[in-house]
Amino acid sequence: MSWKPLRVLTPRSILPALAVLLVLLAGAAAHANKPVPFGDRVAEPGGADASPVTAQSLDTAGLELKVGPGLEAYDPATGEHAWSYRREGATALYLAMAGEDAVVLWDDGLVTSVRPSDHEVRWHRAVPGLAEWLRGEGETGAAQRSETQRKQLAVERAAIALYTVPEASPWVAVVTPGLTMGFRDADGDLRYNDRPAGNCAYDPVRTVRTNYAVLVPRTCTGSGSNNHQAFGGITGYRLDSTNWQLATGPAVAMRALDGQRVQIEDGPVLGSRVFDTKAAAPESACGSRTEVFAAVRPQGTCAEPVANPGP
Repeated sequence: MSWKPLRVLTPRSILPALAVLLVLLAGAAAHANKPVPFGDRVAEPGGADASPVTAQSLDTAGLELKVGPGLEAYDPATGEHAWSYRREGATALYLAMAGEDAVVLWDDGLVTSVRPSDHEVRWHRAVPGLAEWLRGEGETGAAQRSETQRKQLAVERAAIALYTVPEASPWVAVVTPGLTMGFRDADGDLRYNDRPAGNCAYDPVRTVRTNYAVLVPRTCTGSGSNNHQAFGGITGYRLDSTNWQLATGPAVAMRALDGQRVQIEDGPVLGSRVFDTKAAAPESACGSRTEVFAAVRPQGTCAEPVANPGP
């Protein structure tokens, strides 16, 4: 039986293997140090050093959620920190619940959906122009605002920009003067992306949410088509049906009566009306000629008409 002696390892024969090993180690190190998308960081119990940005607090899934520099979760019975979710270089400004999920609006214009039960980050979506509007960039007097005033402005605007709608499947709306967007919470899918006409702007301050829709008013200047003065209107957004348009005056005001109906006050000429956001139709007024034939009749009972006492 013949045998071959073991190959003697020389520096020349080792170099290729070392080169391959170094490449693999460099790749592994680069992967380990790869920046986390969107700067996401989840800290386990004891990792909170939050100083709340707002006094906002919500109870869900057996947790108390607070907006600190990120999303902070605490045991409501003991006050013990459960976990925190942060994003590098960003501050959470406002929180709203969409079904079982917590939706967070950040100062860099990002919107994030988080599942509190297992602190899973479900999706991120960027809203163009949101960060600039939150900071008030380009507005009259913006340069004179202090850092504290800019932060306070961002918190106030975040609270009127983010809306969640529970029916029929939870979804999220973001409203700014120049853009409104709607996302399905189940997967973050963009369902609409709407900008006002060139001479109009949306008004987040007057925007109203019900359990079925978000109603966004707009104010217009100048003239519209046919040289008629453009006053404004209201757009109603839903994900399970087409949107609708309501013509209004320039100073229309809205108020949610319940989870379905909205009171619309439109000045002395157009008057007051009730809109049903579930039926996507106006509610007929008590005693009106159209009440019998109305698609949406008044809820509850109407007062009995007062008999004419005569002369």
